[in-house]
Amino acid sequence: MTKDRKDINLIRYIDGQENEDDAIFNISLRPPTLNEFVGQADVVSNLKVVITAAKQRRESLEHVLLSGPPGLGKTSLAHIIAHEMGSKITATSGPAIERAGDLIGILTNLEKNDILFIDEIHRLSKVVEEFLYPAMESFQIDFVIDKGPYAKTIKFNLKPFTLVGATTRSGLLAAPLRGRFGMFYHLDFYAPEELSLIIQNSAKQLGIKINRDAALEIAKRSRGTPRVANRLLRRIRDYAQVGRKEMVDISLVNNSTQALGIDSAGLDEIDRRFLKVVLENYVGGPVGIEALAASLSEEPDTIIDTIEPYLLKAGFLRRTQRGRFATEQAFKHFGIPYSKEKQKELF
Repeated sequence: MTKDRKDINLIRYIDGQENEDDAIFNISLRPPTLNEFVGQADVVSNLKVVITAAKQRRESLEHVLLSGPPGLGKTSLAHIIAHEMGSKITATSGPAIERAGDLIGILTNLEKNDILFIDEIHRLSKVVEEFLYPAMESFQIDFVIDKGPYAKTIKFNLKPFTLVGATTRSGLLAAPLRGRFGMFYHLDFYAPEELSLIIQNSAKQLGIKINRDAALEIAKRSRGTPRVANRLLRRIRDYAQVGRKEMVDISLVNNSTQALGIDSAGLDEIDRRFLKVVLENYVGGPVGIEALAASLSEEPDTIIDTIEPYLLKAGFLRRTQRGRFATEQAFKHFGIPYSKEKQKELF
């Protein structure tokens, strides 16, 4: 059985998943418009076009699916879409909609052109998902009450709305659901320069003095994720306050992140433990996900969702049909000799 994220006993400053403190904190830092949104240039450019076109036609926006690792701005973009369309947004998540009646209650309360945002949409139950199909296609839902000869179908006519779905696992979406979205946008990790701008903007809103070099240093350790960047900024603010530092500089960033267990590559103890298992226990690989999960005492889905994405993107790990391999970069990061001959034999 897949372990729910709430059951994971790993506390990570660099985990892209949003906790309760993040949720409250990030609302104040969320950009209100597409023009103020930093990064994801192609996604932003395309959204500007489709939103402008929909407004000119005075129509609701087609349904939008946003995919990508956690913490990259899917929720922010959903709120921005609502703001740009001049619509109200109703936000929920896949696990929160337990029964079809819950979904019916939400859908029937939507006004024309409203936005329904469903986070973790891949975690909708099959029953709830099937109720969503006609709602997305024809803005109608049929609800059956009673059973057998007493069964009755009640038809609900809905006002045109836009569903914005967000997922970290687009491959888990059922084909019928995925096919009902008109637009698909994948969000990728941010470049350090983009994160640096986000950090500087956040620092300005929080009244934190930070120089550009320090902002870039935080960005390099933020795993390409704005949510992680803002979380690190908050922790470094604490160190600055206790140390009575008026300006956040590189020295403070280095000392603070070292105290938090985050190295220069943005890896924490869990990342390092993962890579050391591959490097030391399996001599760099190949190693299967089940073997890794057993070695780390973690669920495979936890590793796939929270550990591997950045390691793959940053070039520390390769994932093939034969298993996981540590790259030359990973060997060098831990000061372990790298054998090019062995790699040639493997590949």
